[in-house]
Amino acid sequence: MTGKQVRWGILGAAKIAREWICPATHKSERGVVAAVASRGVERAQALAAPYGARALDSYDALLADPEIDAIYVPLPNGAHVEWTRKCIEAGKPVLCEKPISLKAEEIDGLIEARDAHGVFAAEAFMVTHHPQWLRVRELVQGGAIGKLCHVQSAFSFNNTDPQNIRNMPDQGGGALRDIGVYPSVVTRFVTGEEPETIRATIDWDMGIDATARVSADFPSFGLDFYVSMRMAAQQFVTFHGDRGWLTVKAPFNARLYGDTVIEHRDESGRITLERFPLADQYAAQADAFAATIFDGADYACPLEFSRGNQRMIDMIYAAAE
Repeated sequence: MTGKQVRWGILGAAKIAREWICPATHKSERGVVAAVASRGVERAQALAAPYGARALDSYDALLADPEIDAIYVPLPNGAHVEWTRKCIEAGKPVLCEKPISLKAEEIDGLIEARDAHGVFAAEAFMVTHHPQWLRVRELVQGGAIGKLCHVQSAFSFNNTDPQNIRNMPDQGGGALRDIGVYPSVVTRFVTGEEPETIRATIDWDMGIDATARVSADFPSFGLDFYVSMRMAAQQFVTFHGDRGWLTVKAPFNARLYGDTVIEHRDESGRITLERFPLADQYAAQADAFAATIFDGADYACPLEFSRGNQRMIDMIYAAAE
C-alpha cells in the first residue's frame, strides 16, 4: 500500500493510545504519530517522545494545528460525542475510540455534522479491518456453511479494580459498552442484518453492567452471547449453518487470546483450519482511514454502521430492564 501519509494527532494519553493505537499507527504504511495533546503536558510528552512527536498542553491547540491531518480520540466514553463533533467542526477527520456515543440518537448529530462540514468521522472498530473477518464474511455470505441459523459468542476478562475506568459508571463504564459491542459488530458486519427483538439479563456490580447475557432475533438467524468483566479471559465466535459451521478462535484480540485461526466444518464433516499471519488490526485500521480521507475509498464501518451498533446496545439495556 502506498500513498500520502496521515499526520495523526492523539487527543489524550489514555492507556489504549499508549499501548495499542500509537505503536500500530506509527508503524502503519500510511500513518505517523505527529502530535499528542493532554491537559497534563508531562503525559503528552511521555507519549509523544518515542515517536518524535510534538507535545501540546491543550486539546484545542491540537484541533487548530495546521500540521495535523487527522485526530484520534481515546477520551473517556462520555466525552466522545463532544470531541468528535469539535474535531469535525475544526475540519479535522476524526477516528474515535468506541463507543463513539452512549445513545444511538447522539450519532445522528455527528452524521449531520460530518455531512455539513464534509469531514470524515468514524468509530474505531478495528476488527472490521482484520483479514480474518473479511474472510469470515466471504465464507458465510458465499454459502460455505449453508444457510446461517445461529451465531454464538463470548468475550470476558476479570477486572474488579474500582479505579479502572471500565468500572466507573460516571465515565460510561460497563461490559456492554467496552466489549459487548464486539459480538454485535462482527455479527452485523458478516451478515448485513440488524436485530429485530432482544432478550437480556444483566448482573450489576459497582454501578456498572459487569456481566450481560443476550439473546437476539435477526431476520434470518439468532444470536446468543455473553460478555463479562468478572470472568476469566475467553473469547470466540461461532457461525452455525445447516450444512456446516465455522469458529473464529481469537476474534477480537488475537495477540492476547490466542492464534488467529478459523476452524471450518463442512457438510462432509471434514474440519479445516485456516490460519492467518499475525496482523496488526490497528495498523490496518489506520491505513484504511488514510485510504478513505486521501483516496476516497469506502470505509468498512461508517457512522451509519456505528448507529446500528449503538442501537443494538441500547436495545440490550432496555430489554434487561
